Amino acid sequence: MKPVTSQMVKELRDMTGAGMMDCKAALSETGGDVEAAVDLLRKKGLAKAAKKAGRVAADGLVGVVLAGTKGIVVEVNSETDFVARNEHFQGLVKMIAHAGLKAGADVEAIKAAHAGSKTIGEDIASAIATIGENISLRRAAELSVGQGAVAGYVHSQVAEGLGKIGVIVALESGGSAEELSSFGRKLAMHVAAANPQALDADALDPAVVAREKDVLGEKFKAQGKPQNVIDKIVESGLKTFYKEVCLVDQAFVHDASKSVAQAVKEAEGQVGAPIRIKGFVRFALAEGIEKTDA
Repeated sequence: MKPVTSQMVKELRDMTGAGMMDCKAALSETGGDVEAAVDLLRKKGLAKAAKKAGRVAADGLVGVVLAGTKGIVVEVNSETDFVARNEHFQGLVKMIAHAGLKAGADVEAIKAAHAGSKTIGEDIASAIATIGENISLRRAAELSVGQGAVAGYVHSQVAEGLGKIGVIVALESGGSAEELSSFGRKLAMHVAAANPQALDADALDPAVVAREKDVLGEKFKAQGKPQNVIDKIVESGLKTFYKEVCLVDQAFVHDASKSVAQAVKEAEGQVGAPIRIKGFVRFALAEGIEKTDA
C-alpha cells in the first residue's frame, strides 16, 4: 500500500476531473493505486474522463521516412528541446530513420547498421560526445504492403520528416498509388489527431474491453438497475467506446459527418479499387516517459 500524497490526489484529479476529497478517498480505498482509483471513480460516476493525461517531459524528435510500399517511424530522445532544434541532432535522427528503413525496426539492428564507415551506434556515441547530452534511440516501427502505399504525417514538424508526433499508415490497394498516398496522408493526419487505440473492435486488447464492461456495469448496478437493463446499457456503452478508440469507427477529422470506414469507402472511388487499412503506427514524443525534476 502506497501512502496517499497531495501530488497523487492532484494527479488523479487532473486525470478524472473529480473533486479533491473524492480523489483522496478513492486513493485511500485502492491503496494508492492510481489506475484502480480511476476505475473506482468511474464506477461511482464521479470521473469526467477515463483518459490518463500522461506528463511528457523528455525531449527529442520523432522521424518518419517513406519509400512507396514501406515506411518507418523512429523516436530518438535527448535531454532538452534545445538539442532537438540542433541541426546535428536532426541530421542524426534522419540518418537513423533511413538506416531503419533498410535494417528493419529492431533497435539493436539499427544501431548495428552502417552509415558510411561507422555504425549508427557509433554515430550516436559521437553525437553524445559532441552535443554533450545523453541521446538514445528509444524505439522504431515499420509497416509495408505488397501492393498499395504506406503514407505518413508528422505533426509539429521542425524539419522534413521530423517532429513531435509521427504517424505511418499502410493501405493495401491495386488502385492509383498517387491517389492512395494522398488519402493515406489524410488518414495519417486523422490518426495523429484522434489517437486511436486499435484498428477495430476485434483488434482491441480483450483486457481493455473487459475493463470497460466492468466499469459500465458496476456504475449502473450501483444505481439499482436490473441486470437485463444493465446488459443493454453496457452494449450501448461499448458501441460509444468503440467510436472513441477504434480507428474505423471514429468520426473522420476531415469530415465529422462520416466515420473513417465511410471515408475509406468513399476514397475507393478516387483510387479506383478497394482499399484495406493494413495497419497504422503513431509515435508521440516521450509518451510513457516521465522525467523527474532535478
